[in-house]
Amino acid sequence: MKNNKQQRKASNKKVFGIAAGIAVLILISVSGYFYYRNWKEEQLAIERREEVEALVDEYLDAKSSTRFEEYVDTLEEESISAEGYTSQELAERYETVFQAIGVDALDIANREILYDEEADTYAFRYTALMTTVLGETETMAYQAEISETEEAKAVQWDHSLFFPDMEEGDTVSLSYTEPKRGSIYDRDGNMLAGEGEAYEAGLYPAVLGEGDQREERLAEISETFDVSVDTLERLLSQNWVTEESLVPFKVVDTGETPEVPGVLYQQTTDRLYPLGEAAAHLIGYVGDVSAEDIENDPKLQSGQVIGKGGLEYRFDQELRGKMGGQIALVDSDGEVKEVIVEREKQDGESLTLTISSAIQSELFAAFDSEPGAASLMDPASGELLALASSPSYDPQLFARGISVEEYNAYVEDEGQPFLNRFTARYAPGSTFKILSSLVLLESGTTTPDEVNTIEGLNWSPEIEAFGNREITRVNDSVTEVDLTDALVYSDNIYFAMEALEMGTEDFVERLSQFPFGESFDLPLTMEPAQLANDNEINDVTLLADTAYGQGEILMSTLHQQTFYSPVLNEGTLIYPKLLQEEAEVETEQIVSSENAELVRDLLVQTVTDPNGTSHALDQLDYTVGAKTGTAEIAGEEENETNGFLYVFDEENTSYSFVGYLEGQKSGDVIDRFVPFFSSVPTLME
Repeated sequence: MKNNKQQRKASNKKVFGIAAGIAVLILISVSGYFYYRNWKEEQLAIERREEVEALVDEYLDAKSSTRFEEYVDTLEEESISAEGYTSQELAERYETVFQAIGVDALDIANREILYDEEADTYAFRYTALMTTVLGETETMAYQAEISETEEAKAVQWDHSLFFPDMEEGDTVSLSYTEPKRGSIYDRDGNMLAGEGEAYEAGLYPAVLGEGDQREERLAEISETFDVSVDTLERLLSQNWVTEESLVPFKVVDTGETPEVPGVLYQQTTDRLYPLGEAAAHLIGYVGDVSAEDIENDPKLQSGQVIGKGGLEYRFDQELRGKMGGQIALVDSDGEVKEVIVEREKQDGESLTLTISSAIQSELFAAFDSEPGAASLMDPASGELLALASSPSYDPQLFARGISVEEYNAYVEDEGQPFLNRFTARYAPGSTFKILSSLVLLESGTTTPDEVNTIEGLNWSPEIEAFGNREITRVNDSVTEVDLTDALVYSDNIYFAMEALEMGTEDFVERLSQFPFGESFDLPLTMEPAQLANDNEINDVTLLADTAYGQGEILMSTLHQQTFYSPVLNEGTLIYPKLLQEEAEVETEQIVSSENAELVRDLLVQTVTDPNGTSHALDQLDYTVGAKTGTAEIAGEEENETNGFLYVFDEENTSYSFVGYLEGQKSGDVIDRFVPFFSSVPTLME
């Protein structure tokens, strides 16, 4: 009995153990299920949140960078169509509105994702600030809902995502007033660019007649005003034109109003350029904003006038001023609902240059359309008195709308009238011997009394690296050559000898004290002066060539004016300036006053000495110093030359001049500019 009871107890314990184990397994399974379900829901919630955040980021990124084709892809199509648009139409409307008000980017901040736990929905909010054609808007607050389906998530769109207070039927209105463009004046207050009186020529259909008479009169108008008959016919065919209409076709200057049947005139104002071609490369011109201009600067508006070249372009922002006006939300009744941004117009600033109109006109006229350039500077102050480039173009034609025929005539002109030659760089030729003289004296390599024996027109040093190369001089009448002779006769061999004696390292180091490779603080597009390619002189032939102004040297007339200025300022280099407002003169002591004075005296001797290369200038009724230069340029068949001339007023140091003529020699430059030098003192009074 006892054993049976023990057996039953053992059996019961075993059954209980099994049941308990099953219960534990069931409990673990149930717990695991609920844990997994909760974990799975959490993972789905995290993934959902991440998808929402990714959508919001995509939406904000596209909107902030105004990529509206991508922007509409983040929107719920049903919400777009509910507001009466297709996705493409909405993208185009955004593009049109934002381009019209000059917005090319939005500054978006304070992004925040919102979750409504009770409704189990997402939304987001953010702030945006826009920079428009009229300035910055106030910070605007936006909020949008997220639409979710099994397939995708999207942003629900309505008009408030354009502007927070915008509703269906509202439009964005831009009204603006153009400021008065500032003028450009010369040193004496004469206008170089600015508003002036002009006349608008217009067709008067009632007087044109019919048939043959009409054809004859249109042909006469076409020939007189250089406007094609096709253009005149197109203007006359406009819907608004009646027999009594005045149909404008060209703006002309005062005094250019010939009596032609069928043409009447009405007074107007226009941007005028009184010096015309004489200052075109310096002053530039204005023109209507193009589609390309707006693409580059969305803050520009169609119909605006902007600078297109020269100082008109360089100082366009200052001259143009700031447009005034208002950007507003307007309701369906045409009433202003909200002003988004508003600004008073600010007229443009005016500029005063150091240029003299009288000298500028006379200097340009001296070229008589020959290719070349020249600059005139006050060597004591650095003030630029004239900057001329020839041949040139008429800026008035461009400002008023140049025809295709007129433009093509300029493009096909072999003289390259669009090339600004006074900032272009060329090999300076023998004018560079001024710098070589200064550095040779400063180093002590050369002294005024040192003499080199040079026989014949050709010479080559006994240096293996020089090979068979020979250096040529133009005059062999002097065999015992000192520095005076070297400058008076412009002896290439002398300067090559002295530079080789000085050595490459020392020669380059001393020349590098001059501002080679430096950009001048001038509102002109100009590359720095170059001593050599990569500013390295790495062989003796290049060293010798550099000493007399050939080799790889590249300088503009403005560089030469600056680099030679120590000769007239006791060794101090004077940087040029073009704006009268710049009061301070930038200077730098480069060489000793003794050596500067010595070279100055020698440059006067190149004029007074009957054998001097600049002796033709001795005919002037005042004393000048000068240095000529004829630089060789490799041509397709044979070498060509550019003639250079440096001249300064020795009596009063009132000016220094650097000019050149392409394809000519220094003697040609002297012959052409002697009449100009004769007139300069009077022009400067």
